Amino acid sequence: MDARNDSLQRIILITGASGFTGSHACRYFAGEGMQVAALVRHISEDDKVEGVQYYTCDLLDKKGIEELVGTIAPDYVLHLAGKNSVPESWTEPVLYMETNVLPTLYLLNALRPYPFCRILITGSMLVFPLYPPFRPPHPYGLSKSLQKAAALSWKELFGQAIILAEPSNLIGPGPSRGFCSLLGQHISAWERGETDEAFHIPTRIIRRDFLDVRDAVIAYKILLEQGLPGEIYSVRSGKEYTLGEITDLYMDIFEKPFPIEWGEGENSSQGNPKNTAPRMKGLDWEPSIPLRTSLTDVLEYFRTCGGDSK
Repeated sequence: MDARNDSLQRIILITGASGFTGSHACRYFAGEGMQVAALVRHISEDDKVEGVQYYTCDLLDKKGIEELVGTIAPDYVLHLAGKNSVPESWTEPVLYMETNVLPTLYLLNALRPYPFCRILITGSMLVFPLYPPFRPPHPYGLSKSLQKAAALSWKELFGQAIILAEPSNLIGPGPSRGFCSLLGQHISAWERGETDEAFHIPTRIIRRDFLDVRDAVIAYKILLEQGLPGEIYSVRSGKEYTLGEITDLYMDIFEKPFPIEWGEGENSSQGNPKNTAPRMKGLDWEPSIPLRTSLTDVLEYFRTCGGDSK
């Protein structure tokens, strides 16, 4: 049996399937010939991916998750669902604990009767060590740190094939609230004459690792198939860019200047949080989509959808 025919027999459950990464993951895995079961809270008909079976369920519904997992009996699970806004986490800290930690445990517990199932939990590079003195950078970082500890502990306690991925800043076409998308959306709105305001950026020199979401979902497939249970894999491009460099590249793509308001944060030169995990260690994966292509696709997405980031 060739690899594609083997994939046709595989069922993958994707949580958060209507989100930015989730929609790309559904499209990619369906294109690879897998049977994709997409878990959403709600989705419009226009946003559905052809060949994907959608299921509506709230991940805080413990019994509902158990019933759904029993119906699907997945071979793979890609857990993308959760909240990821640092500013919002300051105003709704308990909601972030409920949304990022409890549903992960409900899902893992529902999968215990399926020891063959390989599970990839997408974490965050914004986690911090869970030992004293506790210094969480924000409630979002706390929620993802607790999710990480719970998932890896569950693997040790119950022997499930749980793998953790820690992606960097994912970019690309689609409804994202990341920096590159917010700037691309603003440029598109300015181009259409919907705003004449400048886009505020706190500093030119803060550095970030940006990875195209389409490269990330390829990495997720490799991890689901080849990753070692209990391991943490850093999924990143390996190259950092300043916010100034991103803005300059957008101006080059747009071919004319657009209004920017720079802040005074000249002391914010730090890059991504320290991550000691090698990039996809031991696995054959390299990102293939250039940053310029990613930003061009972001801009074209917002031009096409009229600036609606959903």
